[in-house]
Amino acid sequence: MHGEYKVPGGKLVVVDLEVEQGVLRDVTVAGDFFLEPDEALVSINEALEGAPASTDAAGLAARVTAALPESTVMLGLTAEGIGVAVRRALGHATEWSDHRWQLVHMEPQAPALHMALDEVVTAEVAAGRRAPTLRVWEWASPAVIIGSFQSLRNEVDPEGIAKHGVSVVRRISGGGAMFVEPMSTITYSLSVPESLVSGLSFADSYAYLDDWVLGALGDMGIKAWYQPLNDIATDAGKIAGAAQKRMVGPDGGPGAVLHHVTMSYDIDADKMLEVLRIGKEKMSDKGTRSAKKRVDPLRRQTGLAREQVIQNMIASFRNRYGLAEGHITPQEMSRAEELAATKFSSEEWTARVP
Repeated sequence: MHGEYKVPGGKLVVVDLEVEQGVLRDVTVAGDFFLEPDEALVSINEALEGAPASTDAAGLAARVTAALPESTVMLGLTAEGIGVAVRRALGHATEWSDHRWQLVHMEPQAPALHMALDEVVTAEVAAGRRAPTLRVWEWASPAVIIGSFQSLRNEVDPEGIAKHGVSVVRRISGGGAMFVEPMSTITYSLSVPESLVSGLSFADSYAYLDDWVLGALGDMGIKAWYQPLNDIATDAGKIAGAAQKRMVGPDGGPGAVLHHVTMSYDIDADKMLEVLRIGKEKMSDKGTRSAKKRVDPLRRQTGLAREQVIQNMIASFRNRYGLAEGHITPQEMSRAEELAATKFSSEEWTARVP
């Protein structure tokens, strides 16, 4: 059995092992991390040898920590990361490079249709009818998108919505509200097989699925990091937020994960304050302590047009994992249009938490 895990902000951990009579055997830990002294690697392997295969990642990490020499120095490696790599091996996890990725980057679409496309595309991945997909959104109109469990009245200001002609839609994932205008944000979705995050906790999967975009930002000279649970931050403050939804496969089998991210390119903060009910405490993690004319971390930090930032991100993903041009099939679009009309544009769904 083989498992890999890139420690967030660190290095790759690789574990090969066998399971005999319910315990781990022939455990070998490797990777591009730094570890001193050399014999610490032997201690790690010995600590995992004979562990019950049912041990969770935290329990495996505890075994590793207890076995390490006092003088051990680990750089790019953590005991927790080793535990996750073991669990991924046991769960027959897949890696990014195991899949043939597709890119969908379409003309601007209505907000309700974007919500529906997320549901349809991820369901198709769960059913095995679609390859893992990176979908980059283009917005046809301004919108407020609220999380699946948020209260409509607590998050949205009706007067501001009417004043600025902003539509309100509710997505299928949790998390907080976001305000978008066609050229102010960069939004993308990853629809991936559940096997890609096998062995990861819910929280760890956020860091794992965000890692590629941290690399893409780094390629553009932006030092960014994952900030638990679902944010991407830089020295200029929060620049992105992620949300997820898990979908089961046919007959309750392995399914898929929707992981979507909205990044601040150049937001009108004054308008945002008029359409969203945002307190001072929330504003502090959006990169501004008070209402400003613009919140523009990506525009300011890259000096690039929004379209160029998107193309650079796509190129970074393609260079890492491969990425073929894809499209939404007529059947997928028909289903998405139906959902956009009957679900995501309905008062019943939008106000399901009043």
